[in-house]
Amino acid sequence: MNRRYRKTIIAGNWKMNMTASGIKSFMQELKPLLPSPKPCEIVLCTPAVMVQNMVKFGKDCKVAAGAEDVSKYEKGAYTGEVSADMLKDIGAKYCIVGHSERRQYHHEDDMLVNAKAKALIEKNIIPIICVGESLEQREMDLTIEYITYQVKAALSGITAAQLRHVVIAYEPIWAIGTGKTATSEQAQEVCCAIRGVIRKMYGARPARSVSILYGGSMNAKNAAELLAQPDIDGGLIGGASLKTADFATIVKATMQ
Repeated sequence: MNRRYRKTIIAGNWKMNMTASGIKSFMQELKPLLPSPKPCEIVLCTPAVMVQNMVKFGKDCKVAAGAEDVSKYEKGAYTGEVSADMLKDIGAKYCIVGHSERRQYHHEDDMLVNAKAKALIEKNIIPIICVGESLEQREMDLTIEYITYQVKAALSGITAAQLRHVVIAYEPIWAIGTGKTATSEQAQEVCCAIRGVIRKMYGARPARSVSILYGGSMNAKNAAELLAQPDIDGGLIGGASLKTADFATIVKATMQ
């Protein structure tokens, strides 16, 4: 982490878990476990139907509400889609785009991720743009090349001024939900490379200000070691964000 130049963020991704009615009790349990004052930006991203309750009950814990996906369309005959304007209206501050599960199960490509990020930026919602390689790509020594392309595609057409309101999350696909985690050195290498790509695109100062999160099975046990790396500015937390004690431990790890 480098607090001098950029924000430290711990963002939970609940995926398709929990319910809106359970958020109040979750927050009541989480609140006494969190350090005061708050050491970092804390975010919990939920399905869109739960964002409003996250806004309501997260306020007391100073937890920002985020969504897990958004439509690239502003409005229209797109049954089942949720627009950035709708998310803004119910109080979402952040939104995940390009998560590997969206890419895998819904066949979302880099151009769609770029369109979604732009839709969010237009409504002043901070996109958390996910990038990451498969195990096959890593074993073929293509990690940096593939990540470079993903970052360039995701940021295409986004200005330096808009970049100030963008977060990148590196989530090696082979480490999501598998219990496997990139070593701190592997995670740092890729996050440093991501910052290098941004530096070539925008210059040193904008690159220095972008928060880059690690999102591959960060948990209560490994968070401190990962967060000690200079180019890892927080975490995109999956399963551990559903457990109040574990999530609070990860938040506390940002104090070291």
